[in-house]
Amino acid sequence: MKKILVFGGSGFLGSHVADKLSLSGFEVTIFDKIKSKFINKNQKMIIGDILNDKEVDNAVNGNDVVYNFAGLADIEESKKNPIGTVKQNILGNTIILDSCVKNNIKRYVFGSTVYVYSDLGSFYRVSKQACENYIEHYNQTYNLEYTILRFGSLYGPRSDLKNGIYRFIYQALKDKKINWNGSKKAMREFIHVEDAANCAIKILESEFINQHLILTGQQSITIENLFEMIQEILSKESITFKFDENSKSEHYKITPYIFNPKFGVKFNPDKHIDLGQGLTQMAAEIFEKVRN
Repeated sequence: MKKILVFGGSGFLGSHVADKLSLSGFEVTIFDKIKSKFINKNQKMIIGDILNDKEVDNAVNGNDVVYNFAGLADIEESKKNPIGTVKQNILGNTIILDSCVKNNIKRYVFGSTVYVYSDLGSFYRVSKQACENYIEHYNQTYNLEYTILRFGSLYGPRSDLKNGIYRFIYQALKDKKINWNGSKKAMREFIHVEDAANCAIKILESEFINQHLILTGQQSITIENLFEMIQEILSKESITFKFDENSKSEHYKITPYIFNPKFGVKFNPDKHIDLGQGLTQMAAEIFEKVRN
């Protein structure tokens, strides 16, 4: 049985990946600053800081595979905190990489973003680009095998107000209005977190060694149409939409991609959760929180 360590395993994406790994028969340890609300009896929990090299070394030792979903993941937060972004994302990633080399880890799986293709995304994008460069050079220098997962817009259970779709549904239920700082015609390919987690397990197969994979949804939708879909799902209420078309946003409008050499292959699950079904699932979850 492979032993797998998941940094950031208490978070939105990390907790889902940890659960899928456990269901697949792996021995899973979660490393995070806070105890996971979703930990199950088959998982171990380590409370620690990725900036503490001794804590990281102790956690990595004895594992076969390391996943890294830790760090700062919010674009707006990173814009306000560039130094914290460097520490948590770039330095934290490098400390983990170094420990993986010392402990002969067989595969390093890194949670990146489609923003690495963009000139938007503020310091969050810059930090992920730097992390990818470090990973590639650790491979070249120390032969550390890796898989980089470039996630698009995630949504689903266990998210919070930092997540776009969660925030839209929350606003709709609580305030009867949804605000968006950007164009109503902005396009997104939302991917359900469970689909993303399933992909994050499948990539352990040997064909995905040293690969860069793009994980986005299979349905393109404008923000305006997304809001209309949310209103239809919450059909009892009239919801006002507000768009700030003149907002200086670090989020992309139609596509995150600009011309650069960071090639990647889009990777989709064999089966996926329909966007409407996923929105309905989230609406039910958020309704209970708003009602209480």
